[in-house]
Formats: sequence, C-alpha cells, structure tokens
Amino acid sequence: MATCISHSPAETEALGETWGRAAQSGLVIGLCGDLGAGKTQLVKGLARGLGITARVHSPTFALVNIYAGGRLTLFHLDLYRLETREQIRAAGLEEYLEPTGVTVVEWAERWFSEMRSEKGQAIGKTSEPRTLLRWVRFETLSEIERRITYEDISA
Repeated sequence: MATCISHSPAETEALGETWGRAAQSGLVIGLCGDLGAGKTQLVKGLARGLGITARVHSPTFALVNIYAGGRLTLFHLDLYRLETREQIRAAGLEEYLEPTGVTVVEWAERWFSEMRSEKGQAIGKTSEPRTLLRWVRFETLSEIERRITYEDISA
C-alpha cells in the first residue's frame, strides 16, 4: 500500500497523469472519498496521461462518460446516485469491470462494499487474474491537502 499527500488539485492531477502514462489496458481504478476530496481531479490527470484532450467532468447524471482519442479509451463511472449493488447491477455497468482500456469508478465502495484491500480479496466477473484493480482512498486533511492511499490488487 502506498500513500502520498497532495497539497493542491494540480498535484492530484499530476499523480493521475503519471498513472495514465503507465496504464495498461484492463486497469480498473476504484476511487473512494468524500465529495470534493479530489476524485475527479485525479481522473482529469489520468485522462491527460492517456493522451485524451477532451474536457473531463464527473458523470454523476450520466453514470458513464467515455473518452476516446488517447492511447487507451477511458471509461469514467460515477456511482453517487446509485445506493445499492442491485441498482448498480440493474444499470448494466458490469461490462466495465473488464475494459478494453481503463475504467475509473468514483464511489467504488458502493459496488465493491465487501472488498477489503488489506485482505487482498479479488473482484470481477472471472476467477482468472485478468484485471488489475487499483483501490484508491482519498482523505481530506485540510482545505487543500489530501491523503491519497492506494494499492494494486489482481482481480
């Protein structure tokens, strides 16, 4: 598990950009944290690292935004309006767990509530280790500082 402290939205975006430059197809990133913690800022940087030039914004009302035109396609999901796993399943979002590209899920704990990264439990539709999940937690330390803790888990 790794931890970094971001002192600004620009630093959070820079972390995402670094991840985007290194990302491989099939990566799923689960983001957890309060409103305004920096989840969408990280996704903006990730898109930039993937070479995507489109304006990135949270898909709160659309559930999914798809950004093509970069090195890999970015699937950006926001589960804020969905409260249960049944609602998420009914929305037909499971296909994004094995992306041809990179999937980012904001409010991921609503979907993967049983997952505990410290136990290394896997997620996904298959038993084969085909997907890499990066589990990311944002904690607000001050008005501009965020603790970002992340861990990669084979799923």
